[in-house]
Amino acid sequence: MGTRVSYPFEVKMKAIEMRLAGIPTKQVLIELNIRHKTQVETWMRWYRNGEIHRFEQPVGKQYIFGKGPEYENEQTKLVMENRYLKQQIEVFKKVRRVGEEVVGEVAVQLVETLKETLCVKDICAHLGIARSTYYRWKQASADARSRQAIERHIGELCRAHKFRYGYRKITALLRQEIRVNHKVVQRIMQKYGWQCRVKVKKRKQTGQPYYIADNLLNRNFEATAPLQKLVTDITYLPFGQKQLYLSSIQDLYNGEIIAYSIGDCQDTDFVLNTLSQLGTLPDGCTLHSDQGSVYTSYRYQQAVKGKGIIMSMSRKGTPADNAPIESFHSALKSETFYLDNLRRTTTAIVEQTVKDYVKYYNYIRIQAKLNNQSPVQYRQLVG
Repeated sequence: MGTRVSYPFEVKMKAIEMRLAGIPTKQVLIELNIRHKTQVETWMRWYRNGEIHRFEQPVGKQYIFGKGPEYENEQTKLVMENRYLKQQIEVFKKVRRVGEEVVGEVAVQLVETLKETLCVKDICAHLGIARSTYYRWKQASADARSRQAIERHIGELCRAHKFRYGYRKITALLRQEIRVNHKVVQRIMQKYGWQCRVKVKKRKQTGQPYYIADNLLNRNFEATAPLQKLVTDITYLPFGQKQLYLSSIQDLYNGEIIAYSIGDCQDTDFVLNTLSQLGTLPDGCTLHSDQGSVYTSYRYQQAVKGKGIIMSMSRKGTPADNAPIESFHSALKSETFYLDNLRRTTTAIVEQTVKDYVKYYNYIRIQAKLNNQSPVQYRQLVG
């Protein structure tokens, strides 16, 4: 059995000072020549429980449960209690740096740790700070934690949407959970470089379309019911092993993509395949397109009439007449291929990327004009 070691009162208090200052137990043992870490842990437990009197007990001596040491007289007891209070103050001073050097965050943590055994007023008095100062620091600490939580949440949203959203849409998502000002969101995104990384790509005007139908839509892109106004177009997908094309049909009521086809040949069969995906349509349904040869072809016009659709076409050289579907195709490329730098990849990846994005666009991607809801959510709520 090893020899039991008795440590002086001063060593015990020094060990507590070092632990309160955040010094690792191992370092405390080395510097103060203490044998076992359990000894330091025991002293810390006594200190937190206000049992400083136990630091004076001899080795092997146990006081009666619930009582402190027995003193020779009342004067000796007062001397020891006074010594205990002075030691507490010294611990506060040495560990927390009283006066102008007191760090607000550290002071708040100390008060939170000790307020179960001491009142806030007394702790602040020991630290040499006003109680109002403590509460001001406490509020500032709470505000800092709240700001950090908001910053983390904004970062998570930006990464979840692959930095496709600007501060307005991120603000809209945050407001589903908490109240936050859009300027705060903008500053945070600028601070960490989380702004929208999607680059707007200009679309070149190609081909000489034929004019066979009037421009009935006339840039009136508002619809009051589903399947009332549809727009369609073809875009290039030059990112795979071969040239691919995407044909899409969009419902202007909620911006939802209701039909699309991916192919390597831009012919009439290609757009007919997209058109065939439409189900039963209401009377008066209008389909708007440009004056491309596939849309002006006899077969396509017959198929449109067979479905009871009223055809509308853009004017020559005015892609803005079909702006909604142009905007969708631009967003698809910018938020996938350009954003992820998929300039040269496989045909299978191109097709899967388009399929994934259409699903994301319809079910997840919010739009300001839809009260910050996705197209499907808007249709389900309004319908």
